[in-house]
Amino acid sequence: MHVLGLTGSIGMGKSTAARMFQRLKVPVHDADAVVHQLMGKNGAAVKDISALFPETKTNNGIDRKKLGDAVFRQPEKLKQLEAILHPLVRQKMHRFIDRYARQRRKLVVLDIPLLFETGGDRFCDSVLVVSCPKYIQDQRVLSRKGMTVEKYQGILKKQMPDMEKRARADFVIRSNQGRRYSFQQVQQIVEKLGASDKSAHGTKDRKFCPHLSLIYKQ
Repeated sequence: MHVLGLTGSIGMGKSTAARMFQRLKVPVHDADAVVHQLMGKNGAAVKDISALFPETKTNNGIDRKKLGDAVFRQPEKLKQLEAILHPLVRQKMHRFIDRYARQRRKLVVLDIPLLFETGGDRFCDSVLVVSCPKYIQDQRVLSRKGMTVEKYQGILKKQMPDMEKRARADFVIRSNQGRRYSFQQVQQIVEKLGASDKSAHGTKDRKFCPHLSLIYKQ
């Protein structure tokens, strides 16, 4: 089974690419959705998070906005939060991989926003980065409800620069060239990697598949 890591900075179009893989019947592990579940009603992370940040607890789990405010500009508190969430998210990820390995699936996708930043790429056979020009990224992000320039800059500081992500990627899709083009690229990746029988479970000496001729990479 081939494990493909899917990532990209905020506003680059990663979530759209993830839905394209799902449309093609490729199993996708959504790390963000897992975090929502962990912090939702009866979530596994609620008890520990509410102990550190009691003001964030509600009858339906953790108030994500209040939690975001609690850790904003406070690196130590953010590290405490990550120490709670990251092991639980990784546990879910391994269960996802094991589940589809038992089903003998040829390809699965790990949709992880901070893939490189958290070292999650070591669990992947190859990595796809979704990217677009900075001015388009700015337009997309700043048009979101509740987004401010200060908040946006804070998010970018926690993310690896797009140029570095592209340099480390095996595949790059430019999301500013239209959804049809992006979908064609996703199809090409599925056709190429889905034909592979190579198994990956986080070995550092994993072998990456060759770059696709249609994927633009700098």
